[in-house]
Amino acid sequence: MTPTAAPAGPAAPAPATAPHRRRARGLHTPTPARAALRYLLLLLVLLLVLGPFLWQLSTSLKGPDEDVYTSTPRFLPEQLTFSNYAKVADTIPVWTYAANSLVVAAIAILGNVVGCTLAGYALAKLRFRGARLLLGLFLATLVLPGEATVVSQYVTVRSLGLADSLVGVALPGALAMLNVLLMRTAFAAVPPELDQAALVDGANVWQRLWHVGLPNVRGMLSVIVIFTFIGAWDDFLWPLIVLTDPRKYTLTVGLQYLNGTFSANPRLIAAGTMIAFLPIVVVFAVCQRFFFKGVEEGAVKG
Repeated sequence: MTPTAAPAGPAAPAPATAPHRRRARGLHTPTPARAALRYLLLLLVLLLVLGPFLWQLSTSLKGPDEDVYTSTPRFLPEQLTFSNYAKVADTIPVWTYAANSLVVAAIAILGNVVGCTLAGYALAKLRFRGARLLLGLFLATLVLPGEATVVSQYVTVRSLGLADSLVGVALPGALAMLNVLLMRTAFAAVPPELDQAALVDGANVWQRLWHVGLPNVRGMLSVIVIFTFIGAWDDFLWPLIVLTDPRKYTLTVGLQYLNGTFSANPRLIAAGTMIAFLPIVVVFAVCQRFFFKGVEEGAVKG
């Protein structure tokens, strides 16, 4: 008897041909119209972000005889001068106000880096009674607007004897609940196997925090440093409430003297605005390198 052939199995899929591969690559390659639209939208966003900054910078460099209210805006000054910055320094003690703002920002950054790191690690890695309740309270504080707690904050600062002081200005912002939650999320992303391995090796809580936790959350720490500095440097309402001595004013409060005294001269106001804005640019330019480096190194190494 002639043996019958075994039934053939399912046919293997044919390898993709060159036209198919080209069509697949074409799905991910934008057309010239889409690319042009994408760059047009990016240019529009860039103008919206940098436009006010460039206009203030241009106004601060214009001479006294140059009209800043022309119907056709001119970004390039016809009479380039830096005398407006010198006049700001002669009118108000701008460097003293800037030093006061730096002190407030330094206290706020130190409090957030230390306090939020410890609180975030405790909520993410330690097991203790009432941890969920404490986390819920932290979340509840985010619902309250800042204006709702101004009175209670001022009463607390005054009862501590810190009214009209730079420490009193920095104290409410020295521990932000949002930063605590961000650090908790960053620590929770660290695999628990690393903590268990360190625990087997005999490491205590502080050693696990320093050698295991912190190397993996440096990117989040950079984010907290940048935004804490910006928030402390730009804050206006709280320093205005706490401080009464003009010598202790922060830069944002002290610059209001320019707006009141020289309201008809926008060049000095623009120069003062640039003096207050440039430190933020410098801090961000310095810290963004550490931010991206921290994000790359935050990945768990095998």
